[in-house]
Amino acid sequence: MSWDIESFRQKLEDQHSFPGYYSFKFIVPLDKKEALLSVLPEAEITLRNSSTNKYVSITARAYLQESQEVLDVYFGANTIEGCMPL
Repeated sequence: MSWDIESFRQKLEDQHSFPGYYSFKFIVPLDKKEALLSVLPEAEITLRNSSTNKYVSITARAYLQESQEVLDVYFGANTIEGCMPL
């Protein structure tokens, strides 16, 4: 990953209360949807296909205990080809 993990963790802890709800949003190729869903925590999931049906937007709202759980989702998503966090 090309971002400063500790800086991101600090911002998470400064701007969010854990335990608490956190929202993730990703765009992923439609054929990678299941791979992304497998790295997301148990959550309220909303899916929306692109107009060309090549991509799907996935929004997940999950109740998480600590900032590390957020980082774990981003680490997992980073391994999925074509996945774009928003």
